Amino acid sequence: MNFKAVNVSPMEKVFPTAAPSEEGAREKLSGLRGEIVSFQLAYYAESQGFARAEAEVVSPIRANVKLRKVALVPCEYPCGPIVDEDYLTTAPGLYPDRLEVLEKVSDEEKDVYKDVPLIHGQWRSLWIDVEIPEDMEAGEYPVTIRLIHKGEVLTEKNVSLEVIGAVLPAMKVPHTEWFHSDCLANYYGEEVFSEEYWRIVENFVKTAVKHRYNMLLTPIFTPPLDTAVGGERRTVQLVDVTVQADGSYAFGFEKLDRWVEMGKRCGIRFFELSHLFTQWGATAAPKIMAEKDGTCQQIFGWDTDASGEEYRTFLHAFLTALKLELAKLGIEKETYFHVSDEPSMEQINSYRDAKKAVEKDLEGYGMFDALSDYGFYEQGLVQQPVCGLNHIAPFLKARAEGKGPEKLWGYYCVGQPEKVTNRFIVQPGYRTRVLGAQMYKYELAGFLQWGYNFYNSAFSLHPIDPYRCTDADGAFPSGDPFIVYPGKDGAPEESQRLMLMDEAMSDLCAMNLLEGLCGREAVLACLEPDGEEILTIEEYPRNREYLTAVRERVNRKIAENM
Repeated sequence: MNFKAVNVSPMEKVFPTAAPSEEGAREKLSGLRGEIVSFQLAYYAESQGFARAEAEVVSPIRANVKLRKVALVPCEYPCGPIVDEDYLTTAPGLYPDRLEVLEKVSDEEKDVYKDVPLIHGQWRSLWIDVEIPEDMEAGEYPVTIRLIHKGEVLTEKNVSLEVIGAVLPAMKVPHTEWFHSDCLANYYGEEVFSEEYWRIVENFVKTAVKHRYNMLLTPIFTPPLDTAVGGERRTVQLVDVTVQADGSYAFGFEKLDRWVEMGKRCGIRFFELSHLFTQWGATAAPKIMAEKDGTCQQIFGWDTDASGEEYRTFLHAFLTALKLELAKLGIEKETYFHVSDEPSMEQINSYRDAKKAVEKDLEGYGMFDALSDYGFYEQGLVQQPVCGLNHIAPFLKARAEGKGPEKLWGYYCVGQPEKVTNRFIVQPGYRTRVLGAQMYKYELAGFLQWGYNFYNSAFSLHPIDPYRCTDADGAFPSGDPFIVYPGKDGAPEESQRLMLMDEAMSDLCAMNLLEGLCGREAVLACLEPDGEEILTIEEYPRNREYLTAVRERVNRKIAENM
């Protein structure tokens, strides 16, 4: 059998029809305690028919080594009409993303992973993680990967991992990618708030936390996000509402309490409450269900005037009760509120009215919204702007002049297709990972993305099967709507893009650790070692070697100064 194999960087996306590059790959890796260090084994086979291999892992730390297959996924709409030169392709096709668990058997010497596909005339790859425990002894550890077909060793690759004796710290700033629990109920066919629903939700939250997400979108009411005007999404409202005989409101928080307890238990630090007004202008109310006259019915929604007295009265009663509950839960300082998502300057008046309706009740709480026009901040309408990275320059300039926001967040979505970091499947891996270095350099106060697990079409007209559709039914570039797949038994399957986000945030945490040891200038010297500005929001080295070398410099400095 004609066979080739090569170790490649985790930032490499191994397309079936193209030989991968070794740029950014290392035979000697390093990582901190509490970190996941990843690499890939890419291989090519001329198998002349159906063939499967076994992958052997031999290492004194093989209990901490996990091997998965990088599966191809359909990308019917890989990108929109606006692109730059930094895309791997713009053609629809099948491309690497999903990380598929393989059956494993073990003996005293090795772990053996079954059914590694040898597909004739194609490159494929295996994804290898080393999950370093926080108490692992510092030192160097060998990891050997063998591919075996019918008793023949096709390849043997050796990697050395240096474990540095410092623990990677937790994220200092919030990281949220919106959690859509209605999509989980739809995909798995479970009733919302059934015990199985709660189990599935917790599985997906645990995976998010494992990969350095620390803020959770919390549906106090069904989130008014990506919903067609006049349409609705499945009800996932955590707060029980009762309209009493005299027209006043009573609230029950048992489900919210359970959600918060679950989040805390999984490691969530911040709770992001769903928006109090509709998306793109704050002109209406979210769908709110209540017990009224003995039946459960909708009392507010698209037909509600957001500026009307009835909804304002409700909000005051609700927020008054909610604040008492947040105090009881001890999360007042960890709770953030939204007014409305992505308002434009044409909608500034309706946004202003909505903000005014709640600002007194929410005094002292964190408030933030995704928007991209500096005018909203300039007019005092948003406390913590979450700015599209392609529109962040005026905010950074104002901050440098002492006029900008103390806390400035970044986000990206379909609307950031050029120059800046993003996570589309057909974009290079370094384009996703560079986010961590940029967040450090520009001292961003948090990062937000809208789709951890959005398994609907655009405007939530109908559910989609994420194993067949990665683009919200042809609406958003593949990879924009979700970063995990709904796997078997109510547990997520991870993606290469999720692991790249993990690496981005781990880079950020390592830089924060080094700053504590040596100061900020030492970290900036790792990012730009020649003193020349090469890293900005829109411009950065477009290769895998740069970020590999940055992280090596950071790790070496940490090791020298512990």
